[in-house]
Amino acid sequence: MSWKEIYKQWSDFNELDQKVRTDLEEVENDEHELEDAFFAPLEFGTAGMRGVLGAGINRMNIYTIRQAAKGLALFIESLGEEAKKRGVAIAYDCRYQSKEFAMVSAGTLATHGIKSYVFESLRPTPELSYAVRELNCISGIMITASHNPSNYNGFKVYGEDGGQMPPKDADAVIEFVRSIENPLIIAVPSAEQEKEFVSIIGADIDEPYLEKVKSVTIDQELLNRSAKDLKLIFTPLHGTGKMLGEKALLNAGFTGFEFVPEQAVADPDFTTVKSPNPEDSAAFEYAIKLGKEKNADLLIATDPDADRLGAAVKLPNGEYQVLSGNQIGSLMLQYILDAKKRTGTLNQNSAALKSIVSSELATSIATKYDVEMINVLTGFKFIAEKIKEFEATGSHTFVFGFEESYGYLVQPFVRDKDAIQALVLIAEMTTYYKEQGLTLYDVLLEIYKEHGFYTEKTISFTFSGIDGIEKIKNIMLQLREQKITKVGDYKIAIQEDYDTDVCENLLSGEVTSIGLPKSNVLKYYLEDGSWFAVRPSGTEPKVKIYLSVKGDTKEASATKFSQLEEAITKLLQVN
Repeated sequence: MSWKEIYKQWSDFNELDQKVRTDLEEVENDEHELEDAFFAPLEFGTAGMRGVLGAGINRMNIYTIRQAAKGLALFIESLGEEAKKRGVAIAYDCRYQSKEFAMVSAGTLATHGIKSYVFESLRPTPELSYAVRELNCISGIMITASHNPSNYNGFKVYGEDGGQMPPKDADAVIEFVRSIENPLIIAVPSAEQEKEFVSIIGADIDEPYLEKVKSVTIDQELLNRSAKDLKLIFTPLHGTGKMLGEKALLNAGFTGFEFVPEQAVADPDFTTVKSPNPEDSAAFEYAIKLGKEKNADLLIATDPDADRLGAAVKLPNGEYQVLSGNQIGSLMLQYILDAKKRTGTLNQNSAALKSIVSSELATSIATKYDVEMINVLTGFKFIAEKIKEFEATGSHTFVFGFEESYGYLVQPFVRDKDAIQALVLIAEMTTYYKEQGLTLYDVLLEIYKEHGFYTEKTISFTFSGIDGIEKIKNIMLQLREQKITKVGDYKIAIQEDYDTDVCENLLSGEVTSIGLPKSNVLKYYLEDGSWFAVRPSGTEPKVKIYLSVKGDTKEASATKFSQLEEAITKLLQVN
């Protein structure tokens, strides 16, 4: 069917939900907007789906949610009756229609005789991951669009281990979702089905989760002595992080923290920020202002579903510097390994995990402590898969996992990035260094002096709409066809294509296998070890460029970084 035929199908549907009808009427005279809303189904990828709220098959609404939930239900049915009985845990964040989407999902599962456990109110993504494991569910659903703007929402799917669903199972769910031709006519549950198959959960999961978070603390004696002296400013950026974050801090002994009052209340409009994203320095505006008033040691921000955490540290001049995800991850790893070594709890087979586009500074730190660093594809589900493998084989003991996109995991009772865990750990390590008269900024400089000065950044280019999809495909296609050997004045020594599993040394001609699952990623190494990678985002209409430069001094590193950033942008023709 053409997009116009699908639009007419929706417009003529007498039982169309009133909110969807209103959304449809708002754009009925805008042909470009209508085409974008109906030209193709909202993409359901390996992490679920995320998109703009509104009417249409390329939008988030109760019908596309029902279609996604039915696809998951069909997948669970294919696993047998026992899988259906285990059920699905469902949580949601503060966004528009999140609660409604959660209940629509539960209702759709109920029509297939599948049990669901829905949180009574807003909860963070990491607690959803924990709930899947605690309740022995076959799957999980998180209604969230993470740090996207307020007009977005999403549907994330989790596997039985509490990690985002692995590729094989996700592909099966995707096939079931695509097999559903008309989302408008999917059955809705009866009152009897909802009563039998939908259960509400809350404190019964909160309490054991928070009890587990206590295990994140490494040096409890330190906290008993000095936690009360830490001055911390915490903003949940209008999201879900406040309730559990506050309790986790208090449980660890931190009492000297304050919330940014304007951002402590859940708000689907995210009124005080342009983007509720702790990766964005602008999101710290209110926290920095309050931090200066209170002379705070540390500023923390969590994104709306509290799986990502950002931090700003005090500089010698009293200002605050927002750290990158790579810097936070490296600081955390350094503290964990040092503290475990100090307390005699660092196992000989310890291993850390990071994504292929995250900093090699962390690898250098791990090597110092004789800890193996293992690289995985981008997406925390691949970190979760490795943890599962460690447990099955006994080959390694997991000590830490992170991605440069502000996601960290300290203890594996959760199998996704966990800002509540990270909140407790970063508060502990700030307390430790404060006892020594050091700030996290001081410690970061010491790490750079020892391991080299890394300048790193993720650059994103957005290409929305129908043309955007083609533009993104063409950028990746052209890079593969060009077989580039130089970027600016710098020679490329090694090229890795994760889609073909080929690593080619352009200097020696040697070709080897990368040894990871296929993924649409290209990575280029320069002769001095600096590198950049290019990949389409899995959740947004963006091309992401990851750039990492190492230098002997901060100035040398920054200069080379600027040169490479300009050259790469020209190469991709996206400026």
